[in-house]
Amino acid sequence: MGYELATFAGGCFWCMVSPFEEHPGIIRIISGYTGGHKENPTYEEVCSKTTGHYEAVQITFDPDVFPYEKLLDIYWRQIDPTDDGGQFYDRGPQYRTAIFYHNEKQRLLAEKSKQELEESGRFSKPIVTKILPASTFYPAEEYHQDYHKKNPLRYKLYRIGSGRDAFLKEHWRDPEWEADAAKKIDSSLAEDDAATQ
Repeated sequence: MGYELATFAGGCFWCMVSPFEEHPGIIRIISGYTGGHKENPTYEEVCSKTTGHYEAVQITFDPDVFPYEKLLDIYWRQIDPTDDGGQFYDRGPQYRTAIFYHNEKQRLLAEKSKQELEESGRFSKPIVTKILPASTFYPAEEYHQDYHKKNPLRYKLYRIGSGRDAFLKEHWRDPEWEADAAKKIDSSLAEDDAATQ
């Protein structure tokens, strides 16, 4: 089996790269725009709310190493799936959540994971994240790619200031998950410190 694509919209695409990138079987992650009608949109056009596009990430992955189900599990843990007006501080249609499926198997797995989340009782409000067929994906401008690596301090402040991290901590308390995330954050901070010395 070859590589596959997975496409997720989860609000600001800056925040949707790092949760996926360090797992085995993840080949590439691109930030971009999809789901709208404007060809080759710019960031400014997408922000104008006239293109119909979502900010999204497209992941190239090896399903033999990291199955799509695991990508879905990571995805749900990054978002507020009950908010149809955007995500956290970021408001507008370009910041809505959606899973864009690339084949029937992905669609079925996405629908199943959404139903399981609804039935889990983790959220008191309905799950509104859409499951949509994948359409043309337009890579965002270069300065948006790997933003968390190019601007680590600004990125961390943005995550905290947007309310995303506080929401995720409140709704996704999971000791094993949090311990793993803490290790990654500590490692990232150590790298930042070493880079600035």
